[in-house]
Amino acid sequence: MEANSFILLRNNTTPHNGKFTWSSPSNIALVKYWGKKENQIPKNPSVSFTLDACKTTTSLSFAKKEKDNSFSFDVVFEGKKNEDFKPKIETFFKRIQTYLPFLKDYHFTIETENTFPHSSGIASSASGMSALALCLMSIEKEINPKITQEYFNQKASFLARLGSGSACRSIEGDLIVWGKHENIEGSSNLFAIKYPYTVHDNFKNYQDTILLVDKGEKQVSSTVGHNLMHNHPFAKQRFKQASENMTKLMDVFKTGNLNAFIDIVESEALTLHAMMLTSMPYFILMKPNTLEIINAIWAFRKQSGLHISFTLDAGANVHVLYPENEAEKCIEFIKNELVAYCQNGHYICDTIGFGAKLKP
Repeated sequence: MEANSFILLRNNTTPHNGKFTWSSPSNIALVKYWGKKENQIPKNPSVSFTLDACKTTTSLSFAKKEKDNSFSFDVVFEGKKNEDFKPKIETFFKRIQTYLPFLKDYHFTIETENTFPHSSGIASSASGMSALALCLMSIEKEINPKITQEYFNQKASFLARLGSGSACRSIEGDLIVWGKHENIEGSSNLFAIKYPYTVHDNFKNYQDTILLVDKGEKQVSSTVGHNLMHNHPFAKQRFKQASENMTKLMDVFKTGNLNAFIDIVESEALTLHAMMLTSMPYFILMKPNTLEIINAIWAFRKQSGLHISFTLDAGANVHVLYPENEAEKCIEFIKNELVAYCQNGHYICDTIGFGAKLKP
């Protein structure tokens, strides 16, 4: 599939007005994407669990406007008009205009809200941009009702990627691959796909408790961090490592080897932050309590024999991962030992989800 395949031709009548609402989840990468080429193309493949409770709900209202040559939209975030998001959305519209030529025909009102704190390392751009892309695809579906569900999902993922790279992994679930990998049939740099091979029952309904160590905005945005990989001294080896870890995970998903899963996923998390520590300029997104939680998880895993592990996104918060059949003991440990390290004691119990949903 080439990018040109996603261009909507102006052959059909466009609706005069309407409204669509989508709820789209965040996702947590197991193999991390860090570093990108032009047009939001990843430097390495990644694989993620789609989440369930951590999501963005976006309503897109649209009405035909007088013909002019500009984008016209308002953004309402959690009930209040928000100008801060407008530059990012305008950039997004510019990137996708070729593929959705009706964008300048409408005035849009974008109403959006999260179930989790914005810009705190729970991939709010992933859920937000994927929800917006899905709303726009619902307009395309009105224009061209013949498009298949497969095409709808692929193009939604393709568009979401142009807003935020990881957003392309939030359209479907539960295990999603983004980035061309020689051993994964159908994998693409342009959009994400459902992992196409056997997955052991150990990884079905996997649990993710997110410990909100710091709910404030990150000191360094993910966009800046990705750009710092261009001249990073360890970038080439990192991209090779990620691809190799994808191959290793294929065997892990098939066999259900939880110990090997933990080794790969925790190493990936720490490598992501090692790239930040060794970029120029260098930066640290982890907080002291992030490290306290990691050490506590290691100690508890050794003492209990449970398959509890962690991963990190580009932020201070910790995703605590564990299989469903060990949930009771892991949650007890989290409540007794780890919640004390969270800002205001806040945490979110989540589980693996199955993608975005159109709201009535």
